Amino acid sequence: MFCEKSLKLIKELGRSQEAMPPFDDDGVRQVFEEMRGLYDQNVAAANDSTADPDGTAISSIAIRHAALERNKRCLMAYVFNRSKKLRNMRWQFGSILPPEIKANLCEPEIQWFNSYSKCLARYMKSIGGQGLNLAQDVKPPKSLYVEVRSLIDYGKFELDNGEVVLLKKHSTHLMSRAQCEPLIIQGVLEQINH
Repeated sequence: MFCEKSLKLIKELGRSQEAMPPFDDDGVRQVFEEMRGLYDQNVAAANDSTADPDGTAISSIAIRHAALERNKRCLMAYVFNRSKKLRNMRWQFGSILPPEIKANLCEPEIQWFNSYSKCLARYMKSIGGQGLNLAQDVKPPKSLYVEVRSLIDYGKFELDNGEVVLLKKHSTHLMSRAQCEPLIIQGVLEQINH
């Protein structure tokens, strides 16, 4: 049956519980092979259509062409949804992806992610005189200061005002959201919710 492999790609991507499932090189290659076969059949039928007086070749060509278009749309949806997940991960993790996610990407996806990160960084530097980190406060803060707990023995951490804070495991601190957000993302601190 036509288009089963391309539809399977999209279904597996939607069902995946992983943040980013591995890129299905084999599935994509099979869809391209099916498309190549359909195209070759259409070319052969179009060249032979003069020997078909009842017009069945034209309807066969139309069906195969519709299957080609559907396969193309499914492949584009597969790539688009993966790039959409990658874009969201850039906002979630920053410019460096965790190794377990990076291992599931193909080389063009890694290049796209790096290009997107550079473009976003260039834009953020252009805002205002010193730039503005748009990834810092994705959700509006309720207060400028948050209470955080250190998850590891990080050592000394210098704040923007020059004050040095010693981040020992299980120690709690009241810090500016802007200063502790990168450490929360890295897993050094966790926000204490009240």
